[in-house]
Amino acid sequence: MPTTTPGGILETARTWLAQDPDGETRGELRALIEAAESGDETASAELDDRFATRLAFGTAGLRGELGAGSNRMNRVLVAQAAAGLAAYVRGRAGLSAPVTTPTDAAAAAEETATPAILDDAPIVVIGYDGRRNSDVFARDSAEIFAGAGLRAILLPHLLPTPVLAFAVRRLGAAAGVMVTASHNPPNDNGYKVYLGGPDDGSQIVSPADAEIAAQIQRVADAADISTLPRSLAYEVAPETVVDEYVAATVAVAPAPPGAEGLRWVYSAMHGVGWETFARIVEAAGYPSPIPVTPQLDPDPAFPTVAFPNPEEPGAMDLSFAAAREAEADLVIANDPDADRLAVAIPDESADGGWRRLSGNEIGLLLGWRAAERAAADGAAEGASLACSLVSSPGLQTVAEHYGLDFHATLTGFKWISRAPGMVFGFEEALGYLVNPETVRDKDGISAAVAILGMVSEARGRGATLADLLREFDETFGSFASDQISVRVDDVSQIARIMQALRARHPESLGDVAVERVDDLLAGVDDFPPGDVLRLWLTDGSRVIVRPSGTEPKLKLYLDVRGESREDAAQRIEALAESARSLLAEYGG
Repeated sequence: MPTTTPGGILETARTWLAQDPDGETRGELRALIEAAESGDETASAELDDRFATRLAFGTAGLRGELGAGSNRMNRVLVAQAAAGLAAYVRGRAGLSAPVTTPTDAAAAAEETATPAILDDAPIVVIGYDGRRNSDVFARDSAEIFAGAGLRAILLPHLLPTPVLAFAVRRLGAAAGVMVTASHNPPNDNGYKVYLGGPDDGSQIVSPADAEIAAQIQRVADAADISTLPRSLAYEVAPETVVDEYVAATVAVAPAPPGAEGLRWVYSAMHGVGWETFARIVEAAGYPSPIPVTPQLDPDPAFPTVAFPNPEEPGAMDLSFAAAREAEADLVIANDPDADRLAVAIPDESADGGWRRLSGNEIGLLLGWRAAERAAADGAAEGASLACSLVSSPGLQTVAEHYGLDFHATLTGFKWISRAPGMVFGFEEALGYLVNPETVRDKDGISAAVAILGMVSEARGRGATLADLLREFDETFGSFASDQISVRVDDVSQIARIMQALRARHPESLGDVAVERVDDLLAGVDDFPPGDVLRLWLTDGSRVIVRPSGTEPKLKLYLDVRGESREDAAQRIEALAESARSLLAEYGG
């Protein structure tokens, strides 16, 4: 592992430089090394940040800022990750470990020229989006998988993450890799891993993440990626794989008669969703949307948004402007890799006349749709709805109403996708799974088609999406949610707050007593242990406290149920005020 002593960091950086195949990151690193050698303290600190640790491989795979160093996303780190994943896949298939450290360049060339890829070799499929270096990282991975004797299949061009998740199952792959950082800042990229076989195309979970990480570390300890066997004998998937995803997604909700005349706005948020989604919209029979043209095509600079996430303030301003001009019925937006969905509706009370629905509102509507259809088809027995434990408890009410099972899981679709009998799953962070027989991950494109179907059916009887929200409240009750995020400069502050809450449970929030506290570290129900506290209040409200898995934030998720939408809004406002006071008391 890298050392934090100045001399050690410099030596580690020089070793890294010698194996880096990327001219841009080599130049960047060489300049830092030369500056540090001349006594530049800023350069030395920068090298320490880049090499004192490694970008962690976990249940989200890899994700981080582009740049040279073990704590950045780059071709060296990706090569190590690909070789480590290849060793894991081979081991899982009962094959011997691949040769990953030829003794010299001649051996490496021989290994590359004659890859031992058998007809029945495990398949690894690789996809990539439009971010900087996504295509480069994908091709590097394909070459290394092929060099390890695996059957590597590269998707034919940049595509949404759900297409990769679909391809893992469709091609019977042992594993899949999607090169994307989803809705992270422009200078980030990532490496998301899926597993086939018994995992059925879901994202990795423990213990696979730790086992893959150990293989990656073994490759990294061998130091020089230039000796890794590579091969150009990888395949490029036929376009028919995309065609089949399109056909399966069209089947989610072919346009009903009410779709005629629908006026809707669409934004791809500078990502890769539009080309695939456009084909589906046309084939399903929906009217073409009014496009947010500046955001329609892939652009890794994301020039019109400060942060390419539909949840962020300002990200949908161009969509709202287009919707106002067109007097549209609704707005639909995907995030850059199209695995998330945002929906907005006209609302006179909102600033600018448009309101983005919360992830919980969309999730409850889609859950209602799925449960109603399962019951109508006589398929309720054994079927279930699932959501993350921080998502609205209203989904359980929907499931019980229709006689379906319900499962709450840890956050992330790696857990939601594994819920038994699931016909629909969601998480409040704009993630929805409406077609689990096709994709075992959140899919913003198929969810968009389902929303278009719901809106069109409502239009057919003279109703709107806002009317559907009111009908939901009348049927199941009024649920309201809120979230409080506290960003910190010192990550240890989050641990101190969690420790303080565990040492002394709060007795009340405002005037409402805390009935019980569930500590998931101690094991609760069927949840795997996790750094999560769940507070239940005597009035039925709920507060969940957890550190963010991707950012230096402490997050509080608040949920209430009211007698009406107005009552629920008042109660959630009061609970939010009490939760902020709680944070202040415990060091937030």
